[in-house]
Amino acid sequence: MQESQGHEEPFVIRDPQGEALPVLVNIPHTGTRVPEGISRFFASEAMHSLPNTDWHLHELYDFLPELGVTTLHAVYSRFVIDLNRAPENQPLYPGRFETGLVPTHTFSGEPVWSHEPDAEEIERRRQLYHAPYHAQLKAMLERIRERHGRAVLIDAHSIASVPTRINDELLNDIYLGDQEGKTCEEWLIGGLEAGFQAAGLKVVRNYPFKGGYITRHYGAMENVDAVQIEMTQRTYMNEADPINGPDHERFDRTRQILRAVIQDVVKSL
Repeated sequence: MQESQGHEEPFVIRDPQGEALPVLVNIPHTGTRVPEGISRFFASEAMHSLPNTDWHLHELYDFLPELGVTTLHAVYSRFVIDLNRAPENQPLYPGRFETGLVPTHTFSGEPVWSHEPDAEEIERRRQLYHAPYHAQLKAMLERIRERHGRAVLIDAHSIASVPTRINDELLNDIYLGDQEGKTCEEWLIGGLEAGFQAAGLKVVRNYPFKGGYITRHYGAMENVDAVQIEMTQRTYMNEADPINGPDHERFDRTRQILRAVIQDVVKSL
């Protein structure tokens, strides 16, 4: 396993064990590191608890190297920079409430900052954290594609099921997004859907989440199939106690479901 080090490295790479498959799982919102020079501008103590984090996903998916799957995951909190937003800060869903490249509000509408970062600070963070992460992600996909002739990108996310300004209460377990069939072929999203349903989970496609910037941007690359998996956090942990998520009885069970589903899907490659 290769783990990239250094204060400003915004990612960790987990290399596959044994024969590598043409599959990359990216986890952009699992990071929790916030430099002190940034966290001192949080608007409240509640922001230090990092709401909107995709809690513990790098641990939930830690089986991937054993399957021959490469993993890339974030180190820094999405409050530092949101890796699943366009560098130009274009909206994903025009007309809907959403958080930007550097979020100013939580999903519930609470202010993140006592003093919002200005354009210069946002650009500084983009260069430090967003640009190198995406340079790494693109390079990894290109290497996979060069070696295998194709690449599969699974963008893994999780979200609290409670209603917020971006969604009503989330009553299903898994929300798959492929931009209505634009970013991957049916074998991929259909295989994931069938696998999760067979495990007893409730699955929906493309509503209310169709896939963020990462799915859309890299899914437009030639010979790249990209799909987003958004999982409600109650599926694998107690949403009221996110810090202790891995200790919850559902954590290991959900990990086993994910392992079986992904293992089955990649057999078709």
